[in-house]
Amino acid sequence: MRIVSHRKLKEFYETIGREDSRIALNRWYDITENAEWKSFQDVKVDFPSVDYVGNQHYVFNIRGNKYRLVVVIKFTIGYVFIRFVGTHTAYDYIDCSTI
Repeated sequence: MRIVSHRKLKEFYETIGREDSRIALNRWYDITENAEWKSFQDVKVDFPSVDYVGNQHYVFNIRGNKYRLVVVIKFTIGYVFIRFVGTHTAYDYIDCSTI
């Protein structure tokens, strides 16, 4: 899969107090970049806790659910668009199906 853009992840894990997310986010990035997902079931094989929230938006639990990552996955073209990365608390204040 092609991920657009790694910069959002990097900015997040380089923020003071969020450094503990670096390994988990880089692991997610590496797995996703090497994946060839064709459907939600393919994503579930790599990330069993992923949730589909509608409108091509998927939510990943990062570092034991301390952080959340919301992406849009376009299976037909093989692209993943990072829409949100943040704490679980910040996630509670967004509409993850439209962000």
